[in-house]
Amino acid sequence: MKLAADRILGLALIGLAAFAAVQAANLQIPFSYEPVGPKVFPIGLSMMLAALSLVLVFRPGENGHWPDKALMLKLLAVLGALVVYALLFTQLGFFGSTFLVVLALARLFEATWLKALLAAVLMTLGSYFLFTQGLGISLPRGYWLSDLA
Repeated sequence: MKLAADRILGLALIGLAAFAAVQAANLQIPFSYEPVGPKVFPIGLSMMLAALSLVLVFRPGENGHWPDKALMLKLLAVLGALVVYALLFTQLGFFGSTFLVVLALARLFEATWLKALLAAVLMTLGSYFLFTQGLGISLPRGYWLSDLA
């Protein structure tokens, strides 16, 4: 049973990689990029994910066991928080959704309220400046801030 966990995860990740690659390949870009377009990065990541997942399938680790019930619930809570983050990203904007998800994840992993608030503020501001200033990516402000524009 120990090896089954790694193999099942590897197969699931290969499926995720295939899904991401198909979605990236179906991107319709209205204008041309030179020399590479925006499809290359997600397809490249999908190929890396699939290759690394094959390692889990064919050479599983010795300690590949299922997590206990408490850890499994915590992992499902992390997954739920990330799904909520994706769903609320455009409505709340980058600041609101990122702040809330970092706060929730910090509390989930037993940070004190002060440390969780500090982490949420620093991660939100730090990642905002990284994306906007460092990478030149515009981030959504959210519908709740649209009246301020």
